[in-house]
Formats: sequence, structure tokens, C-alpha cells
Amino acid sequence: MDLPFAEDVNYWRTSMSSADQWIDRAEALIRSVGGDVLSQAFGSSRGRSAFLLIFRVDNETYRITWPVLPTKGETIMEERSARIQAATFLYHDTKAKCLHALIFGVRAAFFEYLLLPSGLTASEISREDLRVSLFLPPGVSGGPEGDG
Repeated sequence: MDLPFAEDVNYWRTSMSSADQWIDRAEALIRSVGGDVLSQAFGSSRGRSAFLLIFRVDNETYRITWPVLPTKGETIMEERSARIQAATFLYHDTKAKCLHALIFGVRAAFFEYLLLPSGLTASEISREDLRVSLFLPPGVSGGPEGDG
């Protein structure tokens, strides 16, 4: 999936807080729903960067990976702004899911981030992996008719 430019989406240069402050706030939200933050990191590989939060709630592990969007320019200030933007997005996504969890439970709210035994999250699993894990015959996806 091609990512949009940071300048073209919300939270571009709107924050007075640092990326670390936004991540700390997201961790506090996770703790507020009974979560234990196992690790947090920021990393770069092949010209792309992302924030990572791994946490446990009710004996299940979740992994949030939030990308830093590419910028139209290549200055240090633009990269810093893009990092703050990514951390802000991660915080607001986590906040919305914590509110969702109050009604529907943590597992339902954070399901896309549920870490599976394969090391993939629920949102990363392929259609074929899903079919195999549900023990469905080939050609059947388990989705609406014609979705196979």
C-alpha cells in the first residue's frame, strides 16, 4: 500500500508535544484498560520508519505498528514533524479503541492488533492463512458468498 504524504493528512505540524509525549500518553491509555506495556520502540529500515507498542491485556498480546508517513521534502524539521504526526495518530487511534473497549471489551476494540502465534497480527493474516486456521476447504473463504 502506498502511503500518503504526511503534509496531506491530519496532525501535520499541529502539535506542541513531542513524539515521546504522545507515546507516553498512549501507554497510559493502555494501562487504563488493564494493559501492561511490554515494549515500545521506534525504528527505521529501508528508508521507512515506524513506532511500535506491544502490550498484554487479559493474557492476550497486541502489537501496534504505526508508520511515519513520507514527506514531500527531506529536511530534518519535516522528518521530526512526521514523527510527531505518527505518534499523534497512534495516540488518537489508541484513545478511540480504549473508548470502544469500555463498551465492547478490549479484545473487540484492539482485535486488528491481536498478535497471533504466527507472529502476525489479526489484520496482517492472509486470506489463505485465515481459511486454514478456520479449517475451511479450498475455495471457501468464510466470507460472504462469492468472496472465495
